[in-house]
Amino acid sequence: MSWSDAVIFVAAMAVIAFGLWLVQRFVPYARREEHNDVAGFIFAGVGVLYAVLLAFVVVGVWENVETARKTTFQEADALAGVYWISRAMPLPLGSQIEHETLEYAHAVRDTEWPLMAKHESSPQATQLVYDIRNSVLSFQPTTPQRQVMYDHAVTHVEDLASARRQRLNQVEDSVPRILWIALITGAVLTVGFTFLFGLSNTPAHTLMVLTLSALVVISLILIKEMDYPFDGVTRVDPTAIEVFLQRLPPPR
Repeated sequence: MSWSDAVIFVAAMAVIAFGLWLVQRFVPYARREEHNDVAGFIFAGVGVLYAVLLAFVVVGVWENVETARKTTFQEADALAGVYWISRAMPLPLGSQIEHETLEYAHAVRDTEWPLMAKHESSPQATQLVYDIRNSVLSFQPTTPQRQVMYDHAVTHVEDLASARRQRLNQVEDSVPRILWIALITGAVLTVGFTFLFGLSNTPAHTLMVLTLSALVVISLILIKEMDYPFDGVTRVDPTAIEVFLQRLPPPR
């Protein structure tokens, strides 16, 4: 949990505790206790609906993070395909493509990955994709074997460009604003309903309310952290690109 998440959690719990204290101070438990049966029935419905909404969003954002992680490996696999085919191409074109793939990998890992946390991309990496494509398309196959090599290289380049576009599309938040409004409104209603119950044991009532509130606030913070796949505590790291770079022979 980051410092900002800790501040959000403490501030939310402080506001809830203060609100509960006001209700307990100005509305005696005896008056609230009269409506416990009705409030409990309504609270059960509200709680179930909000739990379903929370579960739906948590599963959705987690799947989005996993999809982004798979996309990075698809991109690295396509890049590796271009690299290994380039080593079989005649010089100097093969060496040129080889160095362009390595430069692209370093640009993505060192420059673009930090930019994605800010929802930005690297113009250098984009240009390198164009350079790799132009270099591959400039290859003139003269034998059936080289024709197969050329076809595979073109396929890998297109897969690389497609995976890159998909990765850049995933840097945006996956939870729309209207859903955030529903999540926060549902949290306020769910926690607020617990204020209506009347218990003669005030400490026990306070403990139950704060326990439920903590679960709700932590769930919202978890959604916030997973909302951006390339930022937050669950962010996707450039592991796929690093694995690619660590398993290469010396360039020609």
